Amino acid sequence: MTQSIADGGTLELVAEDLLATHPWRAAAQDPQRVVFSRFAQERWLPITAADHLTAVTDVARGLIALGVEPGDRVALMANTRYEWLLIDQASWAAGAAAVPIYPSSAPPQVEWIVSDSGARVVVVETTAQAQAVAELGLGVRVLVLDPEDDSTDAVAELRALGADRTVAEVEARRDAVTFDSLASIIYTSGTTGRPKGVAVTHRHLAAEAKGLLTHPIGGVVQNRRVLMFLPMAHVLARAVTYTAVQGNSTVGFWGDFGTITDKLVSFRPHVVLGVPRVFEKVHAAVRTQATHRGPAIAEIFRRGEQVAVARSEARGGDGLGDSRRPTARERLERAVFERLLFRRVRGALGGECELAISGGGALNTRLAHFFRGIGVPVYEGYGMTETTAAITVNGPGCTRIGSVGPVVPGNRVRIGEGGEIEVQGMVVMDDYWQNQDATAKTFDDGWLRTGDLGTLDEDGYLTISGRAKEILVTAGGKNVAPGPLEDVIREHPLVANALVVGEGRPFVGALITLERPAVERWAEENGLGSVPIEELPKRKELRDEIQKAVDAANASVSKAESVRAFRLLADDFTEERSEMTAAMKLRRHVITKSRADAIEALYHR
Repeated sequence: MTQSIADGGTLELVAEDLLATHPWRAAAQDPQRVVFSRFAQERWLPITAADHLTAVTDVARGLIALGVEPGDRVALMANTRYEWLLIDQASWAAGAAAVPIYPSSAPPQVEWIVSDSGARVVVVETTAQAQAVAELGLGVRVLVLDPEDDSTDAVAELRALGADRTVAEVEARRDAVTFDSLASIIYTSGTTGRPKGVAVTHRHLAAEAKGLLTHPIGGVVQNRRVLMFLPMAHVLARAVTYTAVQGNSTVGFWGDFGTITDKLVSFRPHVVLGVPRVFEKVHAAVRTQATHRGPAIAEIFRRGEQVAVARSEARGGDGLGDSRRPTARERLERAVFERLLFRRVRGALGGECELAISGGGALNTRLAHFFRGIGVPVYEGYGMTETTAAITVNGPGCTRIGSVGPVVPGNRVRIGEGGEIEVQGMVVMDDYWQNQDATAKTFDDGWLRTGDLGTLDEDGYLTISGRAKEILVTAGGKNVAPGPLEDVIREHPLVANALVVGEGRPFVGALITLERPAVERWAEENGLGSVPIEELPKRKELRDEIQKAVDAANASVSKAESVRAFRLLADDFTEERSEMTAAMKLRRHVITKSRADAIEALYHR
């Protein structure tokens, strides 16, 4: 028996919604419109619709010359860049499907994805990646986007290979692509088990793009500049990119999050896409800068943050206007902090950022209020690889901070027994690639079981309460959701990450990693500058400071759910050690093994 069902309404697809034919439509409508932008030669280089179509056609001809047949798979292992999307669309034009692989993937993961998908061609970014793939002995053709020697790069090589193939051959392949054709096999980054390949059709991708454009969020991603820096191998980045493309926006690509600040300033995006950790980092960076500039500036940030949060909270559910008339003092404070703080934060986002979209995990409620209060609302959504990214999302006029919004048109969400979220609709996968057993276990009477827990309110807004597999049950039988505790602990400027543990244990504990630059500055300011970073976790001064974050987290839960002990780690959880996914989610089962000694130390003090 279900508790409730939310229906996003109907959605009808027409021929123009097929993403595989978009390059031709865009070039015919306005050949000189800038559709993409890439950073090279120390500047942003525009790519017109006409130039993009030529590139797609040329690369598709090269893939055909390599022997790629309709229905074949082309694997892509590269950071976010224009060429990623180019290869993706050229694969479709050749009648093939693209298989994304994260550049950080370990050799066994690459071997599994390439062999399981049956990819004929693998396009990689570096010579080192090409050598690693070659050593796997998979018998596939490997092309390199950025070769270290004088070798021809992948795009130029494909153009040369396809020189004798006709444009008509590409157009014939394109015309044979239908909504039911395979568009991609996306392997779940997963927090447990071997990755499963989600078979994504052109119908799924088209429904995601049109559903988002039909939803209120669609109006703010049309005819805008969108900066894409999340991994294109992640379904969220890919789905939003194609939604923006369908909405006639210009998409810029940048693959190095470590240098994203400069690119935000130079590209000046109207829309930014991120996972919660991105917004946590932006907020923490501004706070750290303020703290480093002295007590007076730190106090301006502290008070300004309070004003921003209060301003957002006063706006009510949809955020369109104050639910009550602000007092003269509130109006004055807002004007003061607009000049002292809010404008500076917006400047860090490029100065023209109108909104942000967050997915891939829970966004802290206070953080959402902060960004909305400074004038950059962050619209949170919910989805998974199996739903081609978003199946619910907040937007202008339909926002409830703390929720992940109403259902995207063409889909339905229900709450099943035990509070599990189940989904159905046009963006929901039909099956896992060559894995009917996993498919059967995932569906229940036509509804996909997400494994996430949540509730629907009376207006159909979905709120996530946790993940069924992540709920901890202590030795005393207390159920504990670790996510909310971890979110609050991570708010502290000295904290990089937190993992709450306690399954079968007498009490709840936490492993807390340190934000190294912030901790080093804190050490200098507190007379501990000579202490090696590896030794700082043992110092009472630092533990007392981090205890404040733990106390704040504990204030939101019962005593039985509170963190009773924590251990500080000088080194952060990393993707290289498979402790985190590319979307910056914790792989709990990996961390409990890799940090087993630290966990045991919590309970044997």
